[in-house]
Amino acid sequence: MKIAIYGQSYQDNALKYVFELLEELAKMEATVVIEEEFYGLISAKRPNPTYLTFDHNTGLDANFDLFVSFGGDGTILRAVTFVGDLGIPIVGINTGRLGFLSTYKKEEVRNMMQAFISGDYTVVERSLVSILASPEIEEFKGQNFALNEVTVSRKDTTSMITVETHLNDEYLTSYWADGLIISTPTGSTGYSLSCGGPVITPTAQSLVITPIAPHNLNARPLVISDDTVIRIKVSGREDKHMVSLDSRLASIANGKELVVQKADFTIKMIEYASESFLKTIRNKLLWGQDKRN
Repeated sequence: MKIAIYGQSYQDNALKYVFELLEELAKMEATVVIEEEFYGLISAKRPNPTYLTFDHNTGLDANFDLFVSFGGDGTILRAVTFVGDLGIPIVGINTGRLGFLSTYKKEEVRNMMQAFISGDYTVVERSLVSILASPEIEEFKGQNFALNEVTVSRKDTTSMITVETHLNDEYLTSYWADGLIISTPTGSTGYSLSCGGPVITPTAQSLVITPIAPHNLNARPLVISDDTVIRIKVSGREDKHMVSLDSRLASIANGKELVVQKADFTIKMIEYASESFLKTIRNKLLWGQDKRN
């Protein structure tokens, strides 16, 4: 069994659960490979056996059985950039506040591995969006995909931008707003939700177009089929605007056409019955709870 581990810097009391996982994997005689920078962090806290490491270019392949992400939802979004189209299942161990992606409690990390070994889980395939431009956007070379969303937004100005939008070569509208979010079902519980977009279950074959603070109140979020090809072009008072793929940013010139569409691969997320998407929604959004008292 081959296991990859990734995390980011956080409080020392959360690192003890990383060490618990390593101890459990040692009992299972698993091959463990740790992300290079994270390995440096945990090695500085406690001497460990020597582990192999990986980065964005080397160390991972399709033969891995599991990719464990320690942190929050943002950590999983970064984990996706390592996994890419390799098809390695990802599980998120939450080390802070409850997230929509990183849901498994850090205190139960040993139980998580035991459940994985016994096959007591399901694999949910999450769709991604990709962005195409000519010439290619330098900051996104080799990683022009996002699990949550593609966002265009204003840069260096308080003025709104205009986002001309076409769906499958048919003109939709020109959004006059602070920006525009094109979200996957996974991303529907992120930035899109905070801007008034709907919650969509992870396996729905849809995308959501959500304007950010639109000038016209009749500019509402729009749910479309995920086989739609979306073309957008930004204009505004400044020469450039921002484009983000999840947490990765690029500044590009206004007038450049961007093509956004569903990526040609998916991300496999491990889901345990005890930590299902619907349970997370209920807990996170307080659904079904009477808060009047």
